[in-house]
Amino acid sequence: MATTTTGQATRFGVVLGVISAGVAMSNLDVFIVNVALPDVGAHYDGASLASLSWILNAYAVIFAASLIPAGGLADRIGPRRAYLAGLVVFTLASVACALAPTVWVLVGARVVQAVGAGLLIPSSLGILLTVAPPERRIPSIRTWSAISGLAAAFGPLAGGLLTELDWRLIFLVNVPIGLVAWIVGLRAIPATPGRTAAARADLLGVGLLTAGIALLSLGVVRSEDWGWSSYEVLGCLGGSVVILVLFVLRSARHPAPVLPLGLLKLPGMSSATLANLVFAVAFAMMLLSAVLWSQDVWHWTPLQTGLAIAPGPSMVPILAMGAGPLTKRWGAGAVSAFGCLVFAAGIGWWLAALGTRPEYVTGLLPGMLLTGVGVGLTVPTLVGAGVAALPPGTFSTGSAVVTMARQVGSVLGVAVLIAVLAGTAGAGRVAAFDRGWWLTLGIGLAAGVVCLTIARPRAAEPTR
Repeated sequence: MATTTTGQATRFGVVLGVISAGVAMSNLDVFIVNVALPDVGAHYDGASLASLSWILNAYAVIFAASLIPAGGLADRIGPRRAYLAGLVVFTLASVACALAPTVWVLVGARVVQAVGAGLLIPSSLGILLTVAPPERRIPSIRTWSAISGLAAAFGPLAGGLLTELDWRLIFLVNVPIGLVAWIVGLRAIPATPGRTAAARADLLGVGLLTAGIALLSLGVVRSEDWGWSSYEVLGCLGGSVVILVLFVLRSARHPAPVLPLGLLKLPGMSSATLANLVFAVAFAMMLLSAVLWSQDVWHWTPLQTGLAIAPGPSMVPILAMGAGPLTKRWGAGAVSAFGCLVFAAGIGWWLAALGTRPEYVTGLLPGMLLTGVGVGLTVPTLVGAGVAALPPGTFSTGSAVVTMARQVGSVLGVAVLIAVLAGTAGAGRVAAFDRGWWLTLGIGLAAGVVCLTIARPRAAEPTR
């Protein structure tokens, strides 16, 4: 019996390692490209800033838009098949990114890469929730969340290190990781059944959701160039609202909806998803502001900036795993709300301590550590609260809902900070950072208030 238990634990550890590779790659690529853009622009002689920005925007828009449809596909065909397919798509697209002869070919390859990432994220959590024993599900979710947050936050450091050698390496680094994960995953990940008896997939619903999220993301990421009051931005945002309302109406009537609305009635699902979205806005603003402050005000190199930020993300896995007993005792709402409070304290430290003269140990570092603690307490707890009551057959779809909220929140956070900083220089730039941090602090506290509405989970309820 002991040998059997040990073997099962070993196999589960291998599965966790395989899916961690895909989760790390897809989250890393949300941020790793930022610091390489100047080098990419120099390589593609004559490429405009507007065209270069689509290297970032295309990935963010398609990644956010594809998550729920990809989660539904994973539940339908089985998360193992969806995950392995996502590895293939993401890895091949990474090669195409590195070899792209023009900037627009690179943008197209990034779109394909985002589709691969959209397959990887919900199916990876679907696999975890399927193969993990019930008593290990929440710790596994915390590990998954820690890897996601750590990879995203370490993106600027990884990008700086690789760009020092060659900007193409930010894409080529995915190739050996993806190849090894696919080979090992083919043997290690057990077959996970899909909903073979389900009604035909709602292709119109897929199109509506994709278009709605894409328009929302497009309007936000282009707001700096077009202007918040422009016809283009207002048209995107208004069109997004109309299309998403149509999507909800469609989901309420279809026998096999992309998003079973009953999922949102599960204990903790709606409130945890909303808290995830709000906190992701603050997290994205915090991370980007630290990068821009270090480079624009202190004039540090991308590598120096990445190393300066690293201590904050290093707190995430420690707190993600250590907060489990706190959640059992106090509940997910209280723990995540406290995490938001600690996060806000880190932003408050920057407001009080940062100046134009570089002071890392007494200035930037304490705020990075506090925000790292806050993220480590909040993000894994919110993901766990959101998916804890999911019934079998909806693991990938449910996790995609929570993840999409976080991704959309990240897009909003970047756009809001850029809007606050736009057109500023010198002393005005410093004052703009202060305004951005006050806003970040307020959004972080607002996320904490939402966290307090999370109810303790009950037994899973059936969904449509």
